[in-house]
Amino acid sequence: MRLFFFTYFYPTINLIPYQTLLTIKVLSTLEEMRAELEIVKHLYPEFTLEKYESYLKEMIPHNYKQLVIYEKDNCVALTGFWTGFKLWSGKYIEIDNFIVDPAHRAKGLGKMMTDFIDARAREEGCTMIVLDAYTNNFTAQRFYFNQGYIPKGFHFLKMIDENGLS
Repeated sequence: MRLFFFTYFYPTINLIPYQTLLTIKVLSTLEEMRAELEIVKHLYPEFTLEKYESYLKEMIPHNYKQLVIYEKDNCVALTGFWTGFKLWSGKYIEIDNFIVDPAHRAKGLGKMMTDFIDARAREEGCTMIVLDAYTNNFTAQRFYFNQGYIPKGFHFLKMIDENGLS
C-alpha cells in the first residue's frame, strides 16, 4: 500500500509519495545510537539510558550497527544489524530488533528497511540474511515471509538467568 500526501500548487494537485519525505541512515557510533533510545523503548519500555548505553558499548565493537528511518528529525523506524561469519554460511548479516513506531506502521517502512539490508548484504558479498522471530509473533512471521525469508531451523536456547533479560 502506498501512502501519498498532497501538496497544492494552483491550479494542480501533486501527489508526493510518503517515502520521499523520509531519510534512511546507518548509525555506527555510540553517540548516534544513544540518541534513538525513545524508539527502542517501543520494544523495551523499561530500558534506561544507562542500560541501553552499556549494551551498545558491548555490541558496537562486534560490528553492530543500526539502520534508522527519519521523518524530518523524528526517528520512526529502527533495526539493528550485525555482519558476521559462520563456518556453514560464510559471511552473513543478522537483523536484530526490528522496530517501527506504532503510529507509522503499514506505511512501507519495514519493507524499506529489509530492502536496504538486502542491498547491503549483496554489496558486502554476504551469502544470506538471518533473523529471529518469536514463534508466537504471527504478524512478524507473515511480514518476513512476504519479504522472502523462510524458516530454516530452530533457534534453541537454554535459559541461565531470566532476570537478565530485557
